[in-house]
Amino acid sequence: MTAQSLTTDERQTHLPALGETGWGAVPGRDAIRKVWKFRSFSEAWGFMSRCALAAEKANHHPEWTNRFNIVDVTLITHDCAGLSMLDITLARQMDRLSSGAEVVENHAEPISCLCETRARQA
Repeated sequence: MTAQSLTTDERQTHLPALGETGWGAVPGRDAIRKVWKFRSFSEAWGFMSRCALAAEKANHHPEWTNRFNIVDVTLITHDCAGLSMLDITLARQMDRLSSGAEVVENHAEPISCLCETRARQA
């Protein structure tokens, strides 16, 4: 069964609350994005491992990258070429699994990972 795109009512109900936690619209796509900064590579990798298990269970997988302690996630349901309730559910699960991480609000600015920050300080 193909996932259904969010209705206008579902968008108005669910997206503002996700926006308050740091999820934002992706320009030019019907998708949401969030970037977390963890205290270490191990914390970032642990978060990704927990999220991977949740994603696999739901058969809904994020677009994501990891650079040392930074995890950058975009959620979109490719079946419907946009946001669906699968994205809302996975975003909420990821938020619960990311305790202790800093949320990077400004996606327009370059994001330095911990190793880059350390290198500049040396």
